[in-house]
Amino acid sequence: MDGKTLAAKWHEVALSSDPAAVGAMLHDDAVFESPVVHTPQRGKAMTTAYLTSAGNVLGNDSFEYVGEWYAENSCVLEFRLELDGIAINGVDMITCNDDGQITHFKVMVRPLKAINLVHQKMGEMLEKMKRG
Repeated sequence: MDGKTLAAKWHEVALSSDPAAVGAMLHDDAVFESPVVHTPQRGKAMTTAYLTSAGNVLGNDSFEYVGEWYAENSCVLEFRLELDGIAINGVDMITCNDDGQITHFKVMVRPLKAINLVHQKMGEMLEKMKRG
């Protein structure tokens, strides 16, 4: 799958916070790399949880993708938003297999103040999601 098609598919579900829609895009062995968790999170269930939580936390009215770069089976999507008065800038680096399933999703965020806020909010959201 070309990167532009991958990006378009991701845009359809990125902020939906819908675990079924997000999970449908993921390979069973997908890996998620967070800017705030040291070790890669492995597997469809874990990756779905992190991406769904991110949609809940970051998906406000100020969120927008502001740049996109494409390669075969991958794309890099730059985003920005404001959360609790903090300007956040980051990139999603997404890789898929030939069937279009996401196999690797890495997020980078800046500046440090933003990383700290995202860490706090994501932890709260993941805990809330566990409790149902």
